[in-house]
Amino acid sequence: MSVDGWNTVLVLGGIRSGKSEFAESLVTDAPVVRYVATAPEGDPEDTEWATRLGAHRARRPGSWTTEETAAEPRRLADVLASAEPNETLLVDDLGGWVTVLLDPEHQPADDVATIAELAEAISGCAARVVLVSPEVGLSLVPTTPLGRAFTDALGAANRAVADACDAVVLVVAGQPVWLKSTAAGTEPAAAPAASASASDAAPVAATAPPATATALAPVVTALGDNEPTPEVQLPEVLTHTPPPAPSPDQGNSWAAPTMALPMVATGLVIQPGMELPMPDEYAGPQAVDRLATLDIPGAGLGVLDRVVGFAAATQGTTTPVAWGSVRVLLLHGDHAGGAAAGTVAGESARRAAQARAGQGVLARLAAESGASLQVVDTPASAPIEDEPALAPEQVESALRYGWRLAEQAADAGVRLLVLGACGAGTEAAAAAVLAATAGAEPPSVLGRVITDSGEIDDAAWMIRCAAVRDALHRTRRSSRGAKDILAELGGGDVAVATGVLLGATARRVPVLLDGPVGVAAGMVSRDLAGQARHWCLLADHGGHPAVRLAADVLGLTPLLDLRLDLGEGANALVALPLLRSVLALSAALPVHPSLGGDAEPDPAAGTPGPTDPGVDEPEPDFAEPEPAGPGPASTGADEQPASGWRAG
Repeated sequence: MSVDGWNTVLVLGGIRSGKSEFAESLVTDAPVVRYVATAPEGDPEDTEWATRLGAHRARRPGSWTTEETAAEPRRLADVLASAEPNETLLVDDLGGWVTVLLDPEHQPADDVATIAELAEAISGCAARVVLVSPEVGLSLVPTTPLGRAFTDALGAANRAVADACDAVVLVVAGQPVWLKSTAAGTEPAAAPAASASASDAAPVAATAPPATATALAPVVTALGDNEPTPEVQLPEVLTHTPPPAPSPDQGNSWAAPTMALPMVATGLVIQPGMELPMPDEYAGPQAVDRLATLDIPGAGLGVLDRVVGFAAATQGTTTPVAWGSVRVLLLHGDHAGGAAAGTVAGESARRAAQARAGQGVLARLAAESGASLQVVDTPASAPIEDEPALAPEQVESALRYGWRLAEQAADAGVRLLVLGACGAGTEAAAAAVLAATAGAEPPSVLGRVITDSGEIDDAAWMIRCAAVRDALHRTRRSSRGAKDILAELGGGDVAVATGVLLGATARRVPVLLDGPVGVAAGMVSRDLAGQARHWCLLADHGGHPAVRLAADVLGLTPLLDLRLDLGEGANALVALPLLRSVLALSAALPVHPSLGGDAEPDPAAGTPGPTDPGVDEPEPDFAEPEPAGPGPASTGADEQPASGWRAG
């Protein structure tokens, strides 16, 4: 190999920069080279792409062997880990590898964990390896969510691989500039490249010590005994009876009281890079494949087969069951300033009290679905256009509080959480979070403001847009870390929701999202634990532009398109009975007889059924029914006292 003293080299460069030719020049004197191709074949009608691939193949000497990893991106780490010391590998390139990694066919997959596995495989690789990757850090921020997801993932991969490699070189206009070497003042010697620029490179000594591949390692620590964590009392879990009282023979085990969560004395610190569990990546696809074998008339479940795949992955079985115990977390926290323009003062508090009393849309839908309800008071948020929404210590306390809410639910046997919100200004706060995390323009993610009389208030909408715009301008030089975004823009409800997602992920409890607060929390949670989004299911986007954008970035495809506007959480509860029915059906139906299932019963051999001609069926009674009189009014449950909030 032409690089003396270096075992692994990362070659970065822009489009048509000559990076591939330079990488190939580094291995020209190797007796045998294994070329690892990561890019998919692409559209057969895309002749330009086929020409690019053909040019790459034509440059490879006949003595080289080629190995394809496009079918399974995780196999690249296995190829590197199993390479022998006498081998030379050329991986071209990581851009194609990330493209396949983000493909929906390979989801759910933990992008962060897969990148970490690749970096670890490079660090421990015994062979000599040259890796090629596009440099995206100098380009403009893409205008599409998918483009931003690609650049984010590729940027993370480049950083992790650069940390793991012995040397890093940037190729600009055919000129290599060495960014990292193992010894200061030394430069790897490159063999003559196809481009003359390879021999004209000027040495650039490394200016910083190399980081290790453990940069992506999980960080979950605890405060010392000398820093006790202030305890915040958890709100009461409410179980309301639906307006039509259930018959005495119906079970109501879901209404059992919830266990009290013990005090958290460890002072859990939530930090980026936490290693939380992932859903079973094999159970989901296998469960969907199993649906094709069931005795179902017609084409099957349609788009709802994704519900079966999601439930199978989160339950770790190919035959998932319907969620028996469901809890709704209704987050109540107001945002001051222009974010709340167009809302009536005290309206959100009235909605929260209504839910506690078992009245209102959310409480009644929860009762009909047999779900318990927990109204959670979150810290009020300051005007984001003037100052941070929360203090840093309030963010820490809110994250831990949300985590404990999820733990409480898991300890009580809850199998599914539903996130809802009823605070003033939540949509504007969520829009600010999306603008900071996904580069969205505030007007494009802020829905129209509808007054109580059903009229559109454009003046209030413009005030909200201005508040978000001013907040982004105020924080333009601030860090875009997860906790910084929560403190500056997100506020209390988004912070608590983020803690709920992380805690639910840690306890393997899936979460049904519905509305701006939930998806904003999903965006923030990516930087704390990338696994969290794989435990989330989006039933409906509700016609909200912020939910549409966040769903695109998070890879969450809405199952329905009901366009209900009943408050955050209501769409999920409306869809819940349908989702449960799909799971119950998929678990109960047998395999089709033609595929080895039980044979169809012979009507002549068995007991006469209701369709047999020998059975006398009663004549149907088509008498006009008597009009039903007004039933007894439902008073609902007694109102529960609202829980207070003490910032940690």
